[in-house]
Amino acid sequence: MKVMNLIFQIFVIFILSLILYFWLSGFKSAFEADRYCHNELTVKANNSELFGCDHDIETHQWILYQNQENSDIAKVIKRYRYRFL
Repeated sequence: MKVMNLIFQIFVIFILSLILYFWLSGFKSAFEADRYCHNELTVKANNSELFGCDHDIETHQWILYQNQENSDIAKVIKRYRYRFL
């Protein structure tokens, strides 16, 4: 019984650590993530129409992407995750 209790405690600590990590590692707001995405867009784009920033509401992040010239799927360059609670 003590072994099961120890395994459960380790599991709970692991889950809480993951939640804390994701909470602290994201941007504080969608606006802040948007500013970082558009700042990097101006650095990378060099007035090119191939790069862009888009907001993904479902995953709470801004995405810096590069369109492919031959109409393939866009390449995700970087994700800017933000806290939503």
